[in-house]
Amino acid sequence: SIFRAEQIDVVIGVGGGSALDAAKAIAGLLIPGNSVMDHLEGVGPELPYIGPATPFIAVPTTAGTGSEATKNAVLSVQGHHGFKKSFRDDKLVAAYALIDPDLLSSCPPAVIAANGMDALTQLLESYVSSRAAPLTDSLAWGGMKAVRDGLLALYDDAGNSVAREQMAYAALVSGITLAQVGLGSVHGLAAPLGAFFPIPHGVACGTLVATATRINIEALRARAPEHPALVKYALVGRLLSGQGQLDQDSAHRALVHTLETWTEALRLPKLAHFGVAPDDIPRIVANSRGSSMKTNPIQLDDTEISAILCARIGLPNAQESHTLSAKFPVYIPMTIGAHYVWRPGSTHSARDPHRVRGVHFQPVGDA
Repeated sequence: SIFRAEQIDVVIGVGGGSALDAAKAIAGLLIPGNSVMDHLEGVGPELPYIGPATPFIAVPTTAGTGSEATKNAVLSVQGHHGFKKSFRDDKLVAAYALIDPDLLSSCPPAVIAANGMDALTQLLESYVSSRAAPLTDSLAWGGMKAVRDGLLALYDDAGNSVAREQMAYAALVSGITLAQVGLGSVHGLAAPLGAFFPIPHGVACGTLVATATRINIEALRARAPEHPALVKYALVGRLLSGQGQLDQDSAHRALVHTLETWTEALRLPKLAHFGVAPDDIPRIVANSRGSSMKTNPIQLDDTEISAILCARIGLPNAQESHTLSAKFPVYIPMTIGAHYVWRPGSTHSARDPHRVRGVHFQPVGDA
C-alpha cells in the first residue's frame, strides 16, 4: 500500500549481501504483489516468476557475496526445520551496481575476514566449476589475484585504500562468475549450515574451503585423474602461494596449505562454535545437494561430504569460545551511507579492469 500510495519508482539496497538480497526480493515482488514463498527454489509451489520487477539499485558496503551482480536473492528461515533458498530470475538483476571501495572503511575485521573468504570461495569454485568458461575463468583469475593482494592487508588495516579497492573488485567479479557458471561443495554445505545454525555465510565458506578443496582434489585424483580442474587447482596454488615453479602435486598441497593458513590468520571459528555437533552431520549432508553442489567439479559421495564437516567441527575450549563469541555474536548486515561512485585509486594502470566508473548489469545466459 505504501509502494502504491507513494508512487515509488526504484528500490535501493545499501549494505551487505543479506541487505541487498532482501532489497532485490522486495523489488521483484512489489508490483506482482505475491509472496516470495511462491517462487523459492525447493520450497512451496515454485511458480514461474512473471514480474515485472521494480528497478533495483545495489550499493554494497561489504566485499563478499557479489549480490550486486547476481540474479538471485538468497532468503532463509533459521531453525531445525529451516531452509536457505534462492528466489531467482533474470528480471531481478540490479539495474545499476554502484561500487565505492570507501564504503568498506567501517567494516570490522571479523566482517572483512568472513566476507573476503566468501568472495575467494566464490571465485575458486566458479573457476573449477563443471560449467566454467574462458570468460568467467579470466574474471575469476583476476579476482583471486585481487584477494591474494588485498584480503590480509585489509584485515590488518581497514584504512588501506588500495586493499579496499582490490576486495571491492574481487567481490564484484565473484558475483559475476558465480551467476554464470555456478559454485561447488562449499556453498552446497553453507546453505544448510546457515539454515540450521546461526552461522554467518562467509564464516561457513571460509572455515570449509581449505578442507573442501583438499577433498575435491583427492576425489579428482582417484576418479578423474585427467580432469582439467586438477590443472586449475594447481594454477591457483601457484598464484596464491606465490610459488610459480611448483609441480602439480606440490601446487595442490600449497593451495590447501595457503587456504588453511589464511583461515587461521583471519581467526575464522570452527563449526562447533555455532552449535554444530557430529550428530548433525547426516542432516546437513542430506540437505547439501542443492544447485551449488551440482556444479562441483566432481560429484562427492556422502562420506566425502561428511569428511569436510568432520574436519571443521572442532571443539573450542571455554576461553576460545568466549573470544569467538565476542567476534561473531550474530550476523548483522552492514548498512552505512553511500555516495554512489566507483573511485579507483591512482595506483592502477590505465588497462587495469578496476578502472570503471560504474557498472550497468544486464542478465546474461542461463545462470
